[in-house]
Amino acid sequence: MDYFKKLLELVKIEREVDKQAYLELTRSSTVAQRRANGLTWYPIAIRGTELNKAEYITVEVERTTNTDIVHQLRFGVSAMLFSNLDAKNNFLEGTITFAGGNRLKISLRTDELPDWASDGKLGIDLLFDDNSYDEMQTALKLAMTLSEKKVEGRLINILTGAAAPTFDKDVPVYDNPKLNSTQQAAVNKIVQANELAIVHGPPGTGKTTTLVQAIKALIKAGEKQILVVAPSNTAVDLLSEKLSEEGLNVLRVGNPARVSERLMALTLDSKVAAHSSVKEIKRLKKQAGEFKEMAHKYKRSFGRAEREQRKALFNEAYKIMKDVDKMEQYIIDDVTAKAQVIAATLVGANHYTVRNLRYNTVVIDEAGQALEPACWIPILKGKKLVLAGDHFQLSPTIKSDAATRGGLSNTLLEKVISLHPGAVEMLGEQYRMNEKIMGYSSAVFYEDKLKAHVSVAKHLVFPEDLPLTFIDTAGCGFDEKIENNAISNPEEAALLFKHMKRLVAELSTHYSAATFPTIAVISPYKEQLYVLKEQIEQIPELKAYAHKIAVNTIDSFQGQERDIVYISMTRSNTDGVIGFLSDTRRMNVAMTRARKKLIVIGDSATLSRHPFYADFVAYAERHDAYKSAWDENWDP
Repeated sequence: MDYFKKLLELVKIEREVDKQAYLELTRSSTVAQRRANGLTWYPIAIRGTELNKAEYITVEVERTTNTDIVHQLRFGVSAMLFSNLDAKNNFLEGTITFAGGNRLKISLRTDELPDWASDGKLGIDLLFDDNSYDEMQTALKLAMTLSEKKVEGRLINILTGAAAPTFDKDVPVYDNPKLNSTQQAAVNKIVQANELAIVHGPPGTGKTTTLVQAIKALIKAGEKQILVVAPSNTAVDLLSEKLSEEGLNVLRVGNPARVSERLMALTLDSKVAAHSSVKEIKRLKKQAGEFKEMAHKYKRSFGRAEREQRKALFNEAYKIMKDVDKMEQYIIDDVTAKAQVIAATLVGANHYTVRNLRYNTVVIDEAGQALEPACWIPILKGKKLVLAGDHFQLSPTIKSDAATRGGLSNTLLEKVISLHPGAVEMLGEQYRMNEKIMGYSSAVFYEDKLKAHVSVAKHLVFPEDLPLTFIDTAGCGFDEKIENNAISNPEEAALLFKHMKRLVAELSTHYSAATFPTIAVISPYKEQLYVLKEQIEQIPELKAYAHKIAVNTIDSFQGQERDIVYISMTRSNTDGVIGFLSDTRRMNVAMTRARKKLIVIGDSATLSRHPFYADFVAYAERHDAYKSAWDENWDP
């Protein structure tokens, strides 16, 4: 099918660009630079070793310094153990099988550690993620083959537009008084769907709540096991936790991004460790290890009797490990069979422990952020698909411009919403924002169908405050600065903190330190974030509230909310160039993080060259939310 041939070609292009970018980054960087970029743990200490099912050794390590650096070493990725000794082959490649806190386990392709592992300083380096691309390409090829079959290809043909989804209207309506009318409609759409249902969840509309109740309804209707996936570990964690709180038996495949007791208790490792047969496995592994250790004590120059003894010891260790393999597989099968929900990332859905499982229903959350080829990995495991997300928020990151132009950034969620509008239910009531904060996004992205629940529609940080403010820097001479393609605006940052100081002083008369509102400072530009972080540290009036103030990128705040949000637009130039501010979906995310107060600071003369921002300025003016930075007496 041409549909999948095109996707395969785009994945091939993206893979090559991604790989070259990774190689360039690592080839020219030092260990310290790779560590700062989150690609390396160094130095590390080995805390334990054990043989795994494949007769390879699994090593548990701990990073002992620089523990505050955010890293990319995750469950399932390829990595290598290396030594800083001056030798080209002082490394072993493997796969990370556990990552939590400052510890991880790596399965190495050897049955014993080499001598260099006990000399010099050791580290763990992230390798290029070939596995994810392999899984995507395999899934696309399988989808191409299955699409030609009548039964197995039914869902595939619906998703590619060759057939239409159907619904069973005779299924009893699922009534839940905890849900509003649009959430209720979405649950019923999911229950009645034979092949496809789509939940469009704008910001703050309770998408997770809706999905959890829908999954409960499907299980109540007789489904034994449901696969629930998302593109990020964080999204998987949230759903896993919520489903578990509702009393469902959840198996979290992979490792949670957040290390908490509740989440760890849902993982395969935890459930296996709690199994009644584990003590016997530990005893057998210890015994096999002792036999191997005894065998290794024989040196090269020994007689026939010693050679036979060495062989016998290795054979005995091998037999014991075969028994261990069978027992471990029994435990894994037992644990997975009892789970009502299997939760994983898109690629994690093909983890070896659940690779061969099949489901009636597959749920993909945050589908608006999911790369389509990765979605086909879980889709092919089910007969029915539920997609949930918002295609007007952040899309997946694509590294190749050619792949972007070819359509790889166009998500499956966008495609099927266009193909099958009858399968879509939009959640229409939001529980986050004051209605004036919500209003512009509702008009531009959601056809004015988004409404504020009465509990949030009028809420403010204090009585008579303004929920929305646009501070216009036009004509102030706050020109952007560009150095090495990095864009910042120090004067705009200074204005932002001048406003914040006044606001914090006002808030301190209404709140104690414990109840003080949360504040986010957002900018689309990383260089501006460095400027903002540097400036905020120099302001003594804000130090007492530092734990309540977060400064970060728009992307990092997706799915989050704060009482007060500042957005530093940064761009200010005579040519009206706004760069990737033209990605209005990114701005939709930024503008919908605030609960009670949103302050946008920017140059209208530059921004208004784009219709989205011109209309926003007009919206601010209509709601008495427009202020000029020229006016030194504006209220915070």
